[in-house]
Amino acid sequence: MGKIIVVDDEKVVTSAFKTLLKVEGFSDGHFFNSPLEALEFLKENKPDLVISDFMMPEMNGLEFLTEVKKLYPEVSKILLTGYADKENAIKAINEVGLYRYIEKPWDNDDLILNIKNGIERSYLVSELRQKISELEIAKKELEKYSHHLEELVEERTADLKQSNAKLEGIVNYCADGIVILNEDGIIEQVNPACETMIGHINSKLINASIDDFLFCKKTFISKELHKLDESELLLRDFCIKNPFTNSEIPVEVSFARINPDDEYKRFVGVIRDVTEQKKADKLRDDFIATLTHDLRTPLLAAIQTLKFFLDGALGELTDQQKLLISTMYKSNEDLLGLVNALLEVYKYDAEKLVLTKTHFNIYNLVKQVYDELSPLAQSKKLDFSIDTELSDTEILADRGELRRVICNLCGNAINYTQEGGKVTIILKTEGNDLIFSVSDNGSGIPQEDIPNMFQRFSQGTSKKRSTGTGLGLYLSRQIIESHGGKIWLESVLNKGSEFSFLLTDVVREKVVTK
Repeated sequence: MGKIIVVDDEKVVTSAFKTLLKVEGFSDGHFFNSPLEALEFLKENKPDLVISDFMMPEMNGLEFLTEVKKLYPEVSKILLTGYADKENAIKAINEVGLYRYIEKPWDNDDLILNIKNGIERSYLVSELRQKISELEIAKKELEKYSHHLEELVEERTADLKQSNAKLEGIVNYCADGIVILNEDGIIEQVNPACETMIGHINSKLINASIDDFLFCKKTFISKELHKLDESELLLRDFCIKNPFTNSEIPVEVSFARINPDDEYKRFVGVIRDVTEQKKADKLRDDFIATLTHDLRTPLLAAIQTLKFFLDGALGELTDQQKLLISTMYKSNEDLLGLVNALLEVYKYDAEKLVLTKTHFNIYNLVKQVYDELSPLAQSKKLDFSIDTELSDTEILADRGELRRVICNLCGNAINYTQEGGKVTIILKTEGNDLIFSVSDNGSGIPQEDIPNMFQRFSQGTSKKRSTGTGLGLYLSRQIIESHGGKIWLESVLNKGSEFSFLLTDVVREKVVTK
C-alpha cells in the first residue's frame, strides 16, 4: 500500500492518523511528533508519501518538506494547514513542489483519496525516472554494441511508448484541466477536462490566447508567464466563463516551465475548479460573522452588570470580591475586543464595509492616540515622542478606521519595547501623500518572519509568540489597502523595528485667502 510518513507535533493528530490509516488498510505507516526525528528516519528509509503539519516548534512544515525534497525529490508531499495558513501553503507549492495542501479539520474521505493519489503519483514519477535512467543506459549500450542497434532501439522504444501511454492516460483522465502554452500565452494543447471547463472543443482552443478564456481583475496570464523561469507559479482569483452554461467558474491555475534549457519557452498549466472550496469559505466566514455578532449582546450585558458591582451601585464589596469581579470584567472586555476584531475582519474580507471618508487634522488624531498611550509608555519608563512638523495638515480618509491602525501600531511598539527603551512616532508628507511611521529600539523581528507579520492570525515570530488574537496587523493592512495605500515593516534583529504606512493623494491642499 506504500510507506507513509506522518509528522505533527500534536500527539492527538498522529494518533488520529494512525487509527484512520489502519482502518483504511494502510499497514506501513510511521508517525512522528518531531520533524528532526522524522528526518533521521527518512535518511535510511525511502517513503512513498510524506504528510506534515505546518506549525511545529522545531521547524515548520515548509522547512521540513524542503529537507525531504532534498532527500527524495520525486516523493509526493502533503501539507496540513489551518485556515489562516493558506498563503503559506501556496508558498510551499511554489518552493518545495507540494502535491497537495489540506485544511484542518479535514474530510476523511477526501484525505484518503489524496493519500492514495499521492502514493500513485510517487510510483508513476519514480517509474518514469527509472525509465529515463534505463534509456540513458540503453544509449551507452548502443554505442558499445552497435551491431545490436536496431533490436535495442525497438526494445527501448516499446518501453518509452508504454511510459508515454501511462502519462497520456493520466493527462486525458485527470479531473483538472491541463493546458500547454507558449511564452505569449497561445494555447498549443489541452486535455478533455480543460475543454469541458472552458466549454470549447480542441479545434477552437488551439492557437487561441489563454487570456480569452481565463479572467482576473488584477492581471493577465500572458503577463504572468513572462515572470516565470524555472520555479512554479500559482495564480488565484481567476474565473472561466463557460458559454454553454453562461456561468463563471472560479479556478486556481498553477504553471511550470516544460523546457527550462530551451530558448523557446513552453509552459504546462493545471486548472482546478475551486467552486466548492469558495462555497465552503463563504459558509465558514458567514458562520463566524453570525456567531461573533450574536455574542456581542450578552457580552455587553455582562460587562455592564459587572461595572455596576465595581461602581458600588449594588452595595459595597470586599477587597477580594473587587479583585475577582475586576478580573471577570477585564476578561469579558478582552473577549468583546476579540469578537469586534473578528467582525471587522469579516466585513473587510467580504467587502461589506464602506469607508466613511472626511477631512480632518491628522496631527490632532495622532496626538489624541499619543495622549491615550502615554500612561502605558510612562509605566515602562519609555522615551515616547512625536517627530513631525505638521500641525494644521488635513487629509481625506476614514478617521475612525485610521485611528484603529495608528493605535495598533503604536500599542505594539510600546508593548514589545523593553523598559527604558525608545518609541518615536514620525508623521510627514510628500506632495499630497501622507507617510506615518512608528519606530522602536526593541528586540526586532527575524527577516524570515517579516513576510508573515501582516497575515491573518499571525502571532509574533518563530522565536516568540504573542498572546494576542493575531488580527491587529492583518486588520491594519486591510484598512490601509482599502484606502488605496501600502503598509510595510522594516526591522533589524536586536536593534528595533519600524512599521509604516503610505496614503497617496489624501493631503488636502491649503486654501490661500487674501
